[in-house]
Amino acid sequence: MEERSNLMNMMKLSVKVLIQSALSLGRTLDSDFPPLQQFFVVMEHCLKHGLKAKKSFIGQNKSFFGPLELVEKLCPEASDLATSVRNLPELKTPVGRGRAWLYLAVMQKKLADYLKVLLDHKHLLSEFYEPDALMMEEEGAVIVGLLVGLNVLDANLCLKGEDLDSQVAVIDFSLYLKDTQNSDNVKEYPLKELANLKKNLSFETRDGGITAVLDQKHYVEELNRHLSCTVGDLQGKIECLEKTNSKLQEELAAATDRIRALQDEQRELRQENELIRERSEKHVEVTKEDTKVELETYKQSRQGLDEMYSDVWKQLKEEKRIRMELEKELELQIGMKTEMEIAMKLLEKDTHEKQDTLVALRQQLEEVKAINLQMFNKSQNTETTLQQKKEAISSFEGKTDQLISSMKQMEDRLQHAEKARRDAEDKSVKLKRELGSRIETLKQQLNQLDNKCSTLERELKSEKEQRQNLQQELHQEKDTTMLLKTELQQVEGLKKELRKLQEEKQQLEKTCEDQEQALQEMGLHLSQ
Repeated sequence: MEERSNLMNMMKLSVKVLIQSALSLGRTLDSDFPPLQQFFVVMEHCLKHGLKAKKSFIGQNKSFFGPLELVEKLCPEASDLATSVRNLPELKTPVGRGRAWLYLAVMQKKLADYLKVLLDHKHLLSEFYEPDALMMEEEGAVIVGLLVGLNVLDANLCLKGEDLDSQVAVIDFSLYLKDTQNSDNVKEYPLKELANLKKNLSFETRDGGITAVLDQKHYVEELNRHLSCTVGDLQGKIECLEKTNSKLQEELAAATDRIRALQDEQRELRQENELIRERSEKHVEVTKEDTKVELETYKQSRQGLDEMYSDVWKQLKEEKRIRMELEKELELQIGMKTEMEIAMKLLEKDTHEKQDTLVALRQQLEEVKAINLQMFNKSQNTETTLQQKKEAISSFEGKTDQLISSMKQMEDRLQHAEKARRDAEDKSVKLKRELGSRIETLKQQLNQLDNKCSTLERELKSEKEQRQNLQQELHQEKDTTMLLKTELQQVEGLKKELRKLQEEKQQLEKTCEDQEQALQEMGLHLSQ
């Protein structure tokens, strides 16, 4: 207990003398500064107190570098310090490495922090120290508090050229005797008491003056630690914010790329739609022109048929008149005339039926034209159907030509009938035969027209199915545009969040700057 208390008091004196002498010289210390050398000697004695001896082939060995090596494992910041100590070629013993470690820790102003980490893990220190050692008791925490005051000092220590392995750690009490003689608050001691001081190292008379200074230093050190902790927390938050900002920037870049790709797709789709519209308009114009030409041809053909029908009616009237004359003249040929009238009635019925079929065909053609106009506006695939319809129209024109030719043949036959009237008996038989053959041909033509109408109806059904498919594709394109709009809204929300994060980052930077200014002002006050 006495040795531990003596070392504790000696540590207090050495720290006090070192700080006072450093303040008088301007705080910059070299390795030749005697108070600094004595501080390292006292620190070495404190670290060696209660060390367990390690047995080896050479003998027992006590080295305080073993517990200092634990700092590298507990505090990753001390890894550079340990590696630099191991890489020094001049150091060959653990004692020299331990002294170099203390030098570098004082230069870094982290000696108190490293020793505090060791004291927080006393279960690891129990491998190196005895239970009643100074580092295992409460005095170790007091020493750590004293060492915090050294952070005010700046030390420039050169390890090259110094023989740290062979230095002798002896405490020089003359420095502390001079300090007692110069201080006004401490009384003078006789030589016997100074001798007892060397043996027991009891400095109870000086505790009153040192404690006041140490209390002030502890308060300032606690403030500095609190500020350093807050600065560290703020730096961590800034790093987290920077990471989040980088992630958000990457997400923004990806979102912008997606938006550009979607915009390109929209442009391509618009161009395709424009091309489809242009082609459909061209097809519509072509079909309109074709329908106009077809209507003109149909009108011309109708006019010709009307003229033919009027001529036929005139001829029939003339025939009736001639028949009346022939009845008066030829009473014997009444039966033949009645047969001729029946044949003419059949012809009239056939003509009426033909007119009805022509009207139905006209209606069907108008419906086909309307459907063609609608289908040309919707797809490119209707080109093939248009070609088929054109072929069907050409076939209808051929059929109309055939009808015209058949009508011409009817005219010729009517002329033959006029001749036959003169020769009533011979030509009446011929007319019956010709009428029977014509009726059969007309029936065949009507059957062919019915087949063609059925084919046209099938084509109309196929065109309706194509129209439905095109409508479905349009609905799908509308859905894709809605999805793109929602994605754009999400991107705008991300931009707003990024702006908020940037504003928070600026506020944190301002707070960091304010705290740094406060630290600088505290340093200036301490220097004064």
